Amino acid sequence: MLRINDISYSVEGRPLLAGASAVIPEGHKVGLIGANGAGKTTLFKLIRGELLLDGGDISLPSKARIGGVAQEVPASETSLVDTVLAADTERASLLSEQTEDPNRIAEIQTRLADINAWSAEARASSILKGLGFDDKEQQMPCSDFSGGWRMRVALAAVLFSQPDLLLLDEPTNYLDLEGALWLEAYLAKYPHTVIIISHDRGLLNRAVEGILHLEERNLTFYSGPYDQFARQRAERRAVQAAMAKKQQARKDHMQAFVDRFKAKASKAKQAQSRLKMIEKMDMIAAPEEAAKRVFTFPEPEEMSPPIINIEGGSTGYGDTVVLKKLDLRIDQDDRIALLGKNGQGKSTLSKLLSDRLDLMGGRMNRSTKLRIGYFAQHQVDELFVDETPLQHLQSMRPGVLQSKLRANLAGFGLGPDQAETVVGRLSGGQKARLSLLLATLDAPHMLILDEPTNHLDIESREALVEALTAYTGAVILVSHDMHLLSMVADRLWLVSDGTVKPYDDDLESYRKLLLSSDKPAKAKAAAPKAQKPGRDALLALKAEVRKSEDRVEKLNTMRDKLATKLADPALYEDSKLGEMEVWQKKYAEVMNALDRAEALWMQALEKLEKANAA
Repeated sequence: MLRINDISYSVEGRPLLAGASAVIPEGHKVGLIGANGAGKTTLFKLIRGELLLDGGDISLPSKARIGGVAQEVPASETSLVDTVLAADTERASLLSEQTEDPNRIAEIQTRLADINAWSAEARASSILKGLGFDDKEQQMPCSDFSGGWRMRVALAAVLFSQPDLLLLDEPTNYLDLEGALWLEAYLAKYPHTVIIISHDRGLLNRAVEGILHLEERNLTFYSGPYDQFARQRAERRAVQAAMAKKQQARKDHMQAFVDRFKAKASKAKQAQSRLKMIEKMDMIAAPEEAAKRVFTFPEPEEMSPPIINIEGGSTGYGDTVVLKKLDLRIDQDDRIALLGKNGQGKSTLSKLLSDRLDLMGGRMNRSTKLRIGYFAQHQVDELFVDETPLQHLQSMRPGVLQSKLRANLAGFGLGPDQAETVVGRLSGGQKARLSLLLATLDAPHMLILDEPTNHLDIESREALVEALTAYTGAVILVSHDMHLLSMVADRLWLVSDGTVKPYDDDLESYRKLLLSSDKPAKAKAAAPKAQKPGRDALLALKAEVRKSEDRVEKLNTMRDKLATKLADPALYEDSKLGEMEVWQKKYAEVMNALDRAEALWMQALEKLEKANAA
C-alpha cells in the first residue's frame, strides 16, 4: 500500500503540493491526471525519493521495489531480448553466481523456480512482441534502433522486471495504436500496483480502476475509470457551486440589512449582530472554471471533388517500393484514420499525400491550388527554441500586423504571456499548439495529422476533437488515441501487406482483432459477436449520420449550381466549347461523388438503426 500523507513541495517558491494526501491500495491500477504543469511528474520523483519533501511523508512496504521508465535504453550491442532479461537483476545475479555448496545450489534453484526464471526468455519475448518487435528484431542490437524504439525497449524492461509499484509517465507517447492497445490489456492484468500518468481516455477507461486527480496542489482519489471520475467531479463541482451561490445570497441579504439600518438607532444592534455574522462566515469558494482550451482552424474555400485521386499508384524510397496497388480517392469532407502496425507504411502514405514523396508508378490527380497542412510528431522538436511563438509567425507572415498574429496565437490557446515566451521554455502542450497553428496557417484543404495529441492534456484533446469536427477540410489522421479516432474519423484505411485498403468494420472491432490476433489484417473474416454499443459509440454513429447528411446536402448544392451553369445557352457557343467541357466534367465528378455520398449516408443510417436495436 502506498501512503501519501500531508505532503508539501515547492519549486522556486511556487507551491506544487500543499497538504496533499492519498492512499493507493496494493494491487490497484490508478491513473494520475491533472493539467499540464500541475506537478504529476514531480510527484513521481517524490515517490521515488529523487526529490526531498518540504513536509509530510510518503511510505511503502519495506523492500517494495519501485520501477519506471526514466530514459531510453543506451545504443549498445546487446540484443533487445537480452537487454530486457537483464532488467531482472535477481535472476541475472542467481544465474551468474558460482558455488559448489550443495545447500546454496539448492537455494538458488528453488529461488529461480519461485521467480519463473526458466520461462523468462519467453515472457521477455512476449512483451517485446506486444510492443512491436518481431522475433528477428528481438535478436538485433539496441544500436540498430532509433531513440523512440529504444524507449519501447526500456518500457519492455521495466514491465518484465515487475516492480511492486510501477510508475509510468505517458508511456503511450512513443507507442503506435497497436502498442497502446496491447499495453492497456497488459496493465489490466499486471499483478502489482500501477500508477500511470496519461491523458488517453481509452487507457484511463479500460486499464485503471481509480483516478488520482492532482488539482490546486491537492490530491483527490476517485474510484472507477475516467468517465466515472468525470461524472463524479462534475456533480461535486455543481454541488459546490450551488452551495457557494446560496451562501453568497445569504451574505448579500444580511449585508443589505446592515447597509440599510446601521445608522438607525432602533435597528443598530441587529445590524451589528448581522455584521459579526458576516465576518464569521467561512465562505465556500465557487469552483473555478478551467481555462477554455481552444483550437481555431481557418476555413478553406470549397473545391470540387475529388481533391486527390490515385489509380494503380506505387511509392517508396530509392528503388524500394513500400506501397503499391494504390487506388485511393479523397474528397474535401473526408475524415480518414490510417490503421496498421508501425513500419507498414502509414508515414510513407502521409508523405505521398502531402507531396513530400513522389509517385513511382500509376497516376495521381490533385486539385489545382490544393493546400495541404502537415503535422508530425518530430515537427514539435524542430521549432526554434530561442524564438517566441510570435517571432515564428512573423517569419512566416512578414508585414502582417502584430495584433492579427496575436489573435492567431490566441485562437490556439497561446495567450499574451506564451506569445512572448521563447519556445524552449514552453510546455510540450504549448509547443504542440504552436506546431498545429503553423500547419494550418494557410487554411489547408486537407490536414494530415500524425500523433497530434502526444503532448496535449485531456481538455486540449477534447478541444481538438471539436475543432476537427467543425473544420471543413479533409483530415488524414494517425493516432494511438482511440477516443480521438472514434470521434473524428468516419472512414478507416488499413495500411498492411504493402498496400492500402478500406477497413469496413469499426474501431472497436479492430481493437478486439488486435488483442486476439497477431495479424489483424488477415483475421478480418472472423466477425466479432455483436454487442450493444456504448454511449461514445452511439454518439460517434450519430455524428457519422450528421456528417453524411451534410455531405449530401453540400453536393446537392454544388450539383444545382453546376446544372444552372450548364443550362446557360451562352456556354454552348463555339467560342466556349472548351469551357463547356470543363463544366461538364465537373458536373460528372459531382454526380459520382453524390452517388457515393448517398451510399455512405444510407450505410451510416443502417449502422445507427442496428445499434439502437441492439
